[in-house]
Amino acid sequence: MKIAIAGTGYVGLVTGVCLAEHGHTVVCVDVDKEKVERMRQGISPIYEKGLDELMKKNQDRLSFTTDFSGAYRDAEVIFIGVGTPEKRDGSANLKYVYEVAEQIAASVEQDCVVVIKSTVPIGTNDKLEVFLREHLIHSVNIFVASNPEFLAQGTAVRDTLYPSRIVIGTEMKAVEEVLMRVYEGFDAPVLVTNRKSAEMIKYASNDFLALKISYINEIANLCELVGADIEDVAAGMGYDERIGSKFLHAGIGYGGSCFPKDTKALHWLANFHDYEMKTVKAAIEVNDHQKLRLIKKARKYYKELKGLTVAVLGLTFKPGTDDLREAPSLVNIPILLDEECRIQAWDPVGEEKFQERFPEGIEYYETPEEALEKADLCLIFTEWNEVKTLSPQCYQTHMRHPIVLDGRNCYRPEIFQGTDVIYDSVGRGACGKE
Repeated sequence: MKIAIAGTGYVGLVTGVCLAEHGHTVVCVDVDKEKVERMRQGISPIYEKGLDELMKKNQDRLSFTTDFSGAYRDAEVIFIGVGTPEKRDGSANLKYVYEVAEQIAASVEQDCVVVIKSTVPIGTNDKLEVFLREHLIHSVNIFVASNPEFLAQGTAVRDTLYPSRIVIGTEMKAVEEVLMRVYEGFDAPVLVTNRKSAEMIKYASNDFLALKISYINEIANLCELVGADIEDVAAGMGYDERIGSKFLHAGIGYGGSCFPKDTKALHWLANFHDYEMKTVKAAIEVNDHQKLRLIKKARKYYKELKGLTVAVLGLTFKPGTDDLREAPSLVNIPILLDEECRIQAWDPVGEEKFQERFPEGIEYYETPEEALEKADLCLIFTEWNEVKTLSPQCYQTHMRHPIVLDGRNCYRPEIFQGTDVIYDSVGRGACGKE
């Protein structure tokens, strides 16, 4: 099929590349000329495992352009995968979705299906279909379907090629049949429902996972107070099939492009309808507090942080991506800068984007060991493999005062017993040198 993709962020680009891998002819549209030119050369604008290789492999079926009119004119299916960032009040900003919809309405010259991949508030698909039909230039039929994505950054290609489920939200059998043709060859269960239910499935799924993360972080904080080990507690919980072991890894909170904005958007939507989702509200509040957990721990070891040399290992919100959105580092490093700390940072892929936000005040290093040199304190924000393989001896050798505050529980605490390192993680208490 001939498919057009609006937007080349995580959702749009990965969707387009994976659909090309399944044999469709795909054109991806973006407004950034420089970005488009790089993608034409097979260079992905985002760090995602396997994406560059698939772009090059499918270059005969995959193209990139800024010419939205030419891309949408004769497309059978148009996917909208642009961002829906949060507004100041927490609601979803649909500006980019409607900008694309206006371009589509002005361009299409044959019947087509517009598929909303972007995460949008419940009811948006219905409104968008009305908007498109009201703004059509040519006399054609246009239909809107909801098809939410369930990819995770760092595993986006795998999640798209081998999805846990395919959700199709439509009010028409003919539209369902078009989407079934798009996903022919994908080995995944397919759920067909109405558009509002499909939109809600996306929010309900993401917010449930956010709830699970915030819950285990609350349990972890209590474990520290009563002397329990959160790793053992989570393992014991995970054996229960009703609970499951995934998303029970305690740490310093969730980040990224989905959970923070989707929890706020659903909370805002409920308030708009004069209803309060207390569980979602609590998850948001817990996560905001959890991100500062390491700073609070640091103040146990130093009455004043001013003037300390602080090693920061990991800047991105999770390993396997260069995405900084809602990363704990963005909350903690400004506090350290205000305290006039000397910050020695390391991240294998996030440095360039972090420097754009913080062009001054931070020294960046090529290896974790270099970042640790003569540090008074180490804060671990991202569980990169390069961090997880560091030995206690490494911290002891390189740091001036080996105090390691681990926000991702990268190590078993007992390996620091008998060393000169103070190791303090989440939900397990401190160990090492008294």
